[in-house]
Amino acid sequence: MYSRIVGTGKYLPERILTNADLEKMVETTDEWIRSRTGIERRHIAADNEATSDLASKAGLAALADAGLGPNDIDLVIVGTTTPDLIFPNVACLVQEKLKIKSGPAFSLEAACSGFIYSLVVADQFIRLGQVRRALVIGAETMSRIIDWTDRETCVLFGDGAGAVILEAAEQPGVLYSTLGADGRYRDLLYASSGVSLRQRDGAALRMKGNEVFKVAVKTLENLVDDVVEKNGLEKGQIDWLIPHQANIRIISATAKRLELPMERVILTVAEHGNTSAASVPMALDTAIRDGRVKRGDLLLLEAFGGGFTWGASLIRY
Repeated sequence: MYSRIVGTGKYLPERILTNADLEKMVETTDEWIRSRTGIERRHIAADNEATSDLASKAGLAALADAGLGPNDIDLVIVGTTTPDLIFPNVACLVQEKLKIKSGPAFSLEAACSGFIYSLVVADQFIRLGQVRRALVIGAETMSRIIDWTDRETCVLFGDGAGAVILEAAEQPGVLYSTLGADGRYRDLLYASSGVSLRQRDGAALRMKGNEVFKVAVKTLENLVDDVVEKNGLEKGQIDWLIPHQANIRIISATAKRLELPMERVILTVAEHGNTSAASVPMALDTAIRDGRVKRGDLLLLEAFGGGFTWGASLIRY
């Protein structure tokens, strides 16, 4: 038994925050942001929008794309680092909002790698025969944990949600996956609040950008080498690289390692910014809906995030 993607969806909040807007908020420039990150604008959730709202709308779009209803879903997993509440978890809230009545529902927190982690877990549930269809979502309201006076980080992040539906299949869709983590780097990228530490002044994202960049590039180089070697591929055989949309320079370095021209890399970073766990599924949905990604294409999805965590999935769409 294998799993394959039968539907995708995404949701972006209506409010758009441009680089020009940020120039009025902190000491920065459009040119500085574009040249270092590739970001031009990002979407920001409304005051009355929570992560579960974004996730539910992306999930609804994926259900419509697959031609399925809530009773067809056996499992809900949401990758997020910005939950509505401590509990119930976001997946339970999504389950209720979409009227999915049965099966497990849980959230998985692996920062920007959260969607890849969730996809791998759902794939394993299906391969073991425990569920037939899984709704897998990456959703974030990163704007809730941004220090809008910190010009190093506030220019990077946005809000959004992306979703896929995995279905049991006789032929493999998800061909190979690999995950990793290294907690020794925890102080390079983290949110400065937590429940058990009794820090109640609100979480704020903290990052040592240059150091994160160096580790991310090296880790992703090793990651894509592993995928290529373990699957007996030539680097140019991958049709599309669908990376975590954090930074155009990191993405370019990964594409170079794979010997792929940038024309075969799905880029949404300019329009969405870094949406953490939401970035990969939103990029996938964008490329499918605009016709670039077609059935039969070989895709490499990859992400790197705080923890540090990382992961990749090789998928025949």
